[in-house]
Amino acid sequence: MSTQLTTPTDRQSAEALARSKGEPDWLVAQRGEAAELAGTIGWPKPEKVRIERWNLTAVGRYEKPAAAGAVSELPAIVRELVSEGTENLLVQRNSGAVWKQVAGELSGKGVIFTDLETACREHGDLVQQYLFKAVSKDEDKLTALNAAIWNGGVFVYVPKNVEVELPLQAILYNDDQESTFAPHILIVADNHSRVTYVDCVITDPAAAASPFVHPSIVEVFVKPGAHVRFGSIHSMGETGVDMTIRRAVIENDGRIEWIIGDLNDGNTLSETKSVLKGQGSTSDAKVISVGKNAQQNSLTTQAVHFGKSSDSNMVTRAVMKDSASAIINGITKIEHGATKANGVQTEKVLMLSPKARGDANPILLIDEDDVTAGHAASVGQVNPEQVYYLMSRGISKQDAERLIIYGFLAPVVSEIPIESVRGQLQRLLERKLEG
Repeated sequence: MSTQLTTPTDRQSAEALARSKGEPDWLVAQRGEAAELAGTIGWPKPEKVRIERWNLTAVGRYEKPAAAGAVSELPAIVRELVSEGTENLLVQRNSGAVWKQVAGELSGKGVIFTDLETACREHGDLVQQYLFKAVSKDEDKLTALNAAIWNGGVFVYVPKNVEVELPLQAILYNDDQESTFAPHILIVADNHSRVTYVDCVITDPAAAASPFVHPSIVEVFVKPGAHVRFGSIHSMGETGVDMTIRRAVIENDGRIEWIIGDLNDGNTLSETKSVLKGQGSTSDAKVISVGKNAQQNSLTTQAVHFGKSSDSNMVTRAVMKDSASAIINGITKIEHGATKANGVQTEKVLMLSPKARGDANPILLIDEDDVTAGHAASVGQVNPEQVYYLMSRGISKQDAERLIIYGFLAPVVSEIPIESVRGQLQRLLERKLEG
């Protein structure tokens, strides 16, 4: 039986759970404050999507999972995603971490890669500096809910001048809809460091029978001269609601790259935002989504420019079939004083059915004269001239349409930095597009 929203988020219950897990006093207080907030403020209000009509009460209850003794003990759906020979892996099952390992060489350089609950106990002073600083817990009910009940999660810290050559990989999976599944991911890349982080958020199809909610937050801090590459694939079942907020704060000459695949079968609220705080800071965001049946998708990508000579590029591509819908919002905001800033965005929706719906909304908000900015948006069906051209080369109509769709999504698929994850993304695309 799913737990109602008001039950796990009253202050007393949230603080009691935090104390039972041995969390530090500052975190206990933060959870209690957030729990009170969650009962008083409203859900986010994305453009043209009434998420309050979704089933948002099935947040479940905290259940500590048993740790795995080896990777071989993890379910097959997890093992097939593990990069061969990886030494940097974290796995969360439902409410907590069950496996984690990091190369000794990285630990020797001061790199921290662990679950966020452990980091709060062992590196509390460091975590406290950043947790809920890019995303405030009082923004709306979603952020407050995550602050009150987040569990497991990921913490990455890369010291100054350290380059992590191999990707850090996390797999977060849900196979019990009665358990709270609400990870919080926090990444800090110190001055002139470099790191690639990739995660997969999945549900076990055999266990995805009951409604569930996945309220998740990602915070990334890119210090001067640092470079963070963040890849994420979400593939959760049709009974679930995925609500994920991602935000990065980029300082002087820092760079963030977002590579996001929203491939859930259930309703999805996805927001990816870069705050270009420093001079010469850059952001490159690539997002794809595929919807089927009556699925609703709200996809928002944002770049807010404060720094001079800052640069942002955003590409969002969605394919909708059956009666699925996608509302895509691209927002470029250039604040006063951000001279020489450049912001470019492109949103495209491909509809494969007469009942499918796509809506691309490019938004430019410019408060400075000495800047460049541009946008492009399109919503339509497969181009019959392209199909005809390929058929004239001896390709069947079905194969021609398939090639066009995969070519449409290729700019994001090709950027996934781990081969096993890229292969999984391709398999997910085939499943959703071809049934």
